[in-house]
Amino acid sequence: MSLTDHAENKMKHSLHALETALKKIRTGRAHTSLLDSVQVAYYGNMTPLHQVASVTVLDHRTLSVVPWEKHLIPELEKAIRNSDLGLNPSTTGDLIRIPLPVLTEETRQNYIKQARHEAEHARIAIRNIRRDVNHKIKEEAENEDIAKRNQDEAQQLTDKYIEQINSVLKHKEAELLEI
Repeated sequence: MSLTDHAENKMKHSLHALETALKKIRTGRAHTSLLDSVQVAYYGNMTPLHQVASVTVLDHRTLSVVPWEKHLIPELEKAIRNSDLGLNPSTTGDLIRIPLPVLTEETRQNYIKQARHEAEHARIAIRNIRRDVNHKIKEEAENEDIAKRNQDEAQQLTDKYIEQINSVLKHKEAELLEI
């Protein structure tokens, strides 16, 4: 595996980490991935919510959670309430409803700032990967021309992934500004 291939794998990982972080930022619309980070105590182990319950979208502002085992309802409610998502679930029989509060303009702007902050961390990670690869290229290069060519490849990869980060951020900002 060449240095640029190794760098590209790391850059893909950084982009994926950004996408995961942005999923945790709540938009005005309900989507099941909002609860991906919620962990539930299940027989002594912390387990992702989607492994112990079915999560569906009832309407554009409401999620529903149906546990596979009825005794988990209090644990699920507690886990959702204690998550940093600011959600307040209510139970009706076997169904846990999670209404999403309407986002105020101030909340939207704060979420956009948070998304930009996450994107900047991803850009920094990409640039650090480029720096490390360029350093290794200089150490291992047989001659100046090969080093220059490999550094140009690393720069092209960097530009490609920075553009993808900007695209993901732009999409998230559009989602947050949607009313």
